[in-house]
Amino acid sequence: MKHLTHPLCKRWHALFPVVVLLAVTSVSGAGPGSGASGALGVFAEARAVPRGARVGALFSGDLEGGHFCTASVVRSGGRDLILTAAHCLSGGADTDVVFAPGYRGGRAPYGLWRITRTFVPGAWSDRADEDSDFAFAVVASKGGRDLEDAVGANAFAAGRETGASPVVVTGYPNVLDVPLTCVNRPTEQSRTQQRIECPDFTDGTSGSPWVDAEGEVVGVLGGFQQGGATDDVSYSAVLGGAADALYREAGGYFGSD
Repeated sequence: MKHLTHPLCKRWHALFPVVVLLAVTSVSGAGPGSGASGALGVFAEARAVPRGARVGALFSGDLEGGHFCTASVVRSGGRDLILTAAHCLSGGADTDVVFAPGYRGGRAPYGLWRITRTFVPGAWSDRADEDSDFAFAVVASKGGRDLEDAVGANAFAAGRETGASPVVVTGYPNVLDVPLTCVNRPTEQSRTQQRIECPDFTDGTSGSPWVDAEGEVVGVLGGFQQGGATDDVSYSAVLGGAADALYREAGGYFGSD
C-alpha cells in the first residue's frame, strides 16, 4: 500500500541516500513534455517542466503535516478535476484535503486547491474492491481561475490495452519533497490488474498517474495490495467501463483541446 496516514497507513522502507538519486543520469523524455527519464525501469527526479505541474501531492489541510498521496489533473468540463487512488480519499471526510500541483521543495508554486467533492466507486466503498481503486475529486477555483487554467490537464483514457506503449509514472514518495518519475512498459497481472516495475516507489506514491506516449492517463497507482507491498513493483486497476462511467459522472471531458 503506497499511501500514508489519512488515517490509513502502510509501513515504509528507508529510501536510498539522496546522493544516489542525484547520480541518476537523465535522458530524453519519454512522453510529450513529461520531464521523465527515458531509460526503462529506472527512477529519476522529475524535472520541473510546465506539464509536470499536472501531477501534485495531496495534503491534509496545509503543507505542515506532510503529503500522503499523489494525484493528477485530468480534463473535465468544469476544468477542476483530479484523479487519484480510491484508498487515498476513503478515510472519512475529505473536505480538509488539498491538492498541491507541481509541489516541490516544501513549496506549492501553483497554490493549494481544496477538494470540494469526491467520486469513489461504489464497489470500493462497499468492499474495498481492488479493481475499483481509482477516484476523482473536484477542487474549488482560486481567484476566479480554475485548476486547468493554472496547470493544464492530461486526457483520461479508459479501455486501453495493457502494455500498448511504455508509460511515465510520476509520484511523491513521502520521504522526499520532489517527485520521482519512471518509464516502463506495464504488463498484465490479471484480467483486471496491471503491474509495472519501477524502483523505490514508496509510501506517498499511491494515486500516481500512468501516462502513455499520447499524453493519456491509462492507469493510476493503486489496485492490487493498494499499489504494491514492495517498493519496486507497483500496480493499477485496469481502467475499463466502470472507470469510464465514474469519470463521466465526475464531469470528465473527452473532447479535444
